[in-house]
Amino acid sequence: MVRLTEQILEHAQRLPEGTPVAAKSLLHLGNRAAVDQALSRLAERGQLIRAGRGVYLLPVTSRFGTRAPSVEQAVEALAAQRGEVIVSSGAAAANSLGLTTQVPVRSVYLTSGRTRKMSLGKQIVELRHAPRWQLAMAHRPAGLAVRALAWLGPERAESALQTLKRKLPPAAFSELVAAAPQLPTWLARSVGKVAHG
Repeated sequence: MVRLTEQILEHAQRLPEGTPVAAKSLLHLGNRAAVDQALSRLAERGQLIRAGRGVYLLPVTSRFGTRAPSVEQAVEALAAQRGEVIVSSGAAAANSLGLTTQVPVRSVYLTSGRTRKMSLGKQIVELRHAPRWQLAMAHRPAGLAVRALAWLGPERAESALQTLKRKLPPAAFSELVAAAPQLPTWLARSVGKVAHG
């Protein structure tokens, strides 16, 4: 009979890179206690990376050695597996839109799920619960703009919106303006001012 640890490893190897392996998805192989124990053993041996409570990842092996999967892949896979919305933080959004030259040092993502940390090898990824309005239009330029503006705050929002009006495609800026009713009052006011000013 094939050992449970080997069955779990075979299952993990068939998944796309960065896909989390959770005990719940392995219950067809054995009972919960046995699966948890096998996952723990695999992590102790370095055959799986324990990314967080109940979440494991298969390390990526290349000719240069073994490394954790990329943060982006792991976060995308976690979002798909858990049914959460997970997006880049406001600081990362502001940087990618050219509204700040600051490059975020820590990997922080906003999530519709609970706040928690995930470790990918030596890197710690922080998942912070965020209000629904910051997660709206999740993977679109208008959503990126909303998160950047939320991070910049009321004092810098208007000047950033002037920049965004020039930089964003007209359709994306219109989408941002259309989303104004969902935004906090200070942000909705700034969007209206710049859009109709």
